[in-house]
Amino acid sequence: MKTTTQKISAAGLLIALGIIYGDIGTSPLYVFNAIISDRTISDDLILGTLSCIIWTLTLQTTLKYVILVLQADNRGEGGTFALYALVRRRKKWLVIPAMVGGASLLADGIITPPISITSAVEGLKELPALGIEDGSNTVVIIVLSILTAFFFLQQFGTASIGSMFGPIMFAWFTMLLVLGIVHVFDDLSIFRAISPHYAIYFLQTYPGGFWLLGAVFLCTTGAEALYSDLGHCGKHNIRTSWMYVKICLLIHYFGQGAYLLAHRNGLTITTALKNELSINAFYDLMPQWFIIPGVVIATSAAIIASQAMVSGAFTLISEAMRLNLWPKLKIQYPSEARGQLFIPAINLLMFLGCVSVVLYFRKASSMEAAYGLAIIVTMLATTLLFANYLVLHRVRSLWIYIFLLGYLFVESGFLIALMVKFMHGGYITLLIGMFVFAVMYIWYRARKIKNRYIEFVRLENYIPKIQELSNDRTVPKYATHLVYMTSANNPKEIEHKVIYSILNKKPKRADIYWLVHIDTVDNPYTCEYKVDHIIPNDIIRIDFRLGFRMQPRINLMFRKVVEDLVANKEVNIFSRYESLPSNQTVGDFQFIVLEKYLSQDNDLPFLERVVMKFHFWLKEHSLSEEKGFGLDLANVTVEKFPLVVAPVTTLKLKRVDN
Repeated sequence: MKTTTQKISAAGLLIALGIIYGDIGTSPLYVFNAIISDRTISDDLILGTLSCIIWTLTLQTTLKYVILVLQADNRGEGGTFALYALVRRRKKWLVIPAMVGGASLLADGIITPPISITSAVEGLKELPALGIEDGSNTVVIIVLSILTAFFFLQQFGTASIGSMFGPIMFAWFTMLLVLGIVHVFDDLSIFRAISPHYAIYFLQTYPGGFWLLGAVFLCTTGAEALYSDLGHCGKHNIRTSWMYVKICLLIHYFGQGAYLLAHRNGLTITTALKNELSINAFYDLMPQWFIIPGVVIATSAAIIASQAMVSGAFTLISEAMRLNLWPKLKIQYPSEARGQLFIPAINLLMFLGCVSVVLYFRKASSMEAAYGLAIIVTMLATTLLFANYLVLHRVRSLWIYIFLLGYLFVESGFLIALMVKFMHGGYITLLIGMFVFAVMYIWYRARKIKNRYIEFVRLENYIPKIQELSNDRTVPKYATHLVYMTSANNPKEIEHKVIYSILNKKPKRADIYWLVHIDTVDNPYTCEYKVDHIIPNDIIRIDFRLGFRMQPRINLMFRKVVEDLVANKEVNIFSRYESLPSNQTVGDFQFIVLEKYLSQDNDLPFLERVVMKFHFWLKEHSLSEEKGFGLDLANVTVEKFPLVVAPVTTLKLKRVDN
């Protein structure tokens, strides 16, 4: 089922403005400031970089994302993992770019709130009466206060204030448009930058011009959000609203460029020294009387941009959990709105990350070095995944190679240009991204190692024994209904450990044995089930087919399935104790969760041993299996059993007789 915003509507367009464009919409706060830092303002610099901005927004944002990548909607959903879910069956190695893209996007979510909010609050420096300087404690305290309140309020959701996002962002983009229109008349020759000739000439002749692509790239850092938030608005609303957003952004950039040429030409912007004249390419466009309202509007837009990134991070980790790429974490649902979720552990991680970034860099100009590097990595991952999507849809090879080679060339250029700032703060982003990727890779790799151990047996070979146990009244009844979670995709098979638990470890007699299997499918919101009566009223298997955005709330889902079976008279769930059937007493249900621990009797290679050690450490600090499945803890028994992946075969033991 698609949301009502999939079709073009006034509400859908307003929602798109409020959700989609926060990151890319706040880029005018810092793009030109990053470009002119430590440089002398000249025609070549402004016209060349402005031309690069225009064509970056056109080729990278409009052509790649708005026109092409938005086509790859997974039942109306978008984002790195939604795209991966579409192509994962083509090549197994595609999980690597998916993990890299997801890790980079989460790292970007930690950098976006500090730089956006700090850039907005720094507008207060334009008021000399306040005496605020670069990196001053006043700005840092204001930013940290906003971030603290922002992350604290995440647990309550955005349903109550979400309706305000659209109007606020509309006011923001309109302000950009008006400021741009007013100042383009400062120097109308600025429109020469529309010609790509100026961008090419700049990159070829301007000293260090290529390395300024790292600053230029900041104009398109929110492009990935266009695709990630596809499910909230639909591609038609995004494409239509983007026309207005792009016009506002371009006119504003023209305005900034014209103002700099008319009023700052020949001035060298030196960040190392304290200038008497404060230079801020964004706030200098405003009259003094509008600075305070401008800061309020800019800060509101920055907070909304941060909200989009944080909400996207919650969705990203939720999808990663369903795709078995992240440890299970507690998920809360602050409201009934579809897609509204809150993950406390990720919220805390991002809060600590954002606070650390603010305290470490203190000013927006220093944060720019760390910004952008994560997003270009995500864009490269999307390029690889989308090329495989085109292959699956039988697009002509020529067009696929043009897309792949063209964007790999462009994005690799941006990546190289951004790497020049690696030692100035870019390493922060890389460290965050590497940490997130390491968690994903360890979780994924450990699962592959564990799969070597899982032994499946034919269920039909054990049915007589299970029936015999069920009818053996000399064995105390363990439960009326015994429910096991199984990972066997084939309904005719079952893990040996389940059979061992029923028959060998401690015989568990029950009237009905239930086997529950969960299959994660590519359709994000699939929620289906199938029932297989292996032995009617004795052994029943339920297969749930859940989309990668659906939470496995098995306790509720299983109860609903049982109610349907009872209503259809397919199963008798009443207690079979001799004294209770006449009272129509429903029998008890007991879930058995089999939890693995790493046995000491393993002889693994060094790297695999490290992976498994970290895997079980992560598992120890993540959500337990029973909570991850959404089971009622009152009806759950956890059985631990050793995981022996590589049994020791070289044990030398010598007998000595006295």
